[in-house]
Amino acid sequence: MSAGEKSVCQDGSAQGGSGEERLTEDLLERLLVAASPEDYLESEGIGARELVGYLRELLAAHGLKRADVVRGSGINQTVIYDIFQGKSRPGRDHAIMLAFGLRCDLRQTQRLLRLAGVSELWCKQRRDAILIWCVEHGLTRAEADDELFRLSEKTLLGTDRLS
Repeated sequence: MSAGEKSVCQDGSAQGGSGEERLTEDLLERLLVAASPEDYLESEGIGARELVGYLRELLAAHGLKRADVVRGSGINQTVIYDIFQGKSRPGRDHAIMLAFGLRCDLRQTQRLLRLAGVSELWCKQRRDAILIWCVEHGLTRAEADDELFRLSEKTLLGTDRLS
């Protein structure tokens, strides 16, 4: 990593007093010198995050209602309700679709995927790279599916890869 590059915690959960995210290296250094894991976790304000709580934060931050998420994600209303109530956890594609429905940026999308217990989008995977581009450029879920289909990849709503 060059001197000008910064590496920050992707989930942004640990922030400095000025509201800026702390560098990963800084946090790692603090963890390594801490007397115990608890001391580090408490001093940095790092707590366990729950998917349901994060989904609600995103709803509020983006001024959305669940009905907006249903429309924007393409996921069945009952499934959305169950996820928001903590009765079920989304699979990877549903978590990605939720991120589109919640109008998440890339950082929020990656955090949502982690909290859902599925793998983050990875730019070395063709389909994931397309999805990252779509999220970064503010495309809707339907527009992302169009891009996936155009590039012969499996869409989020489940069409098979084109031959």
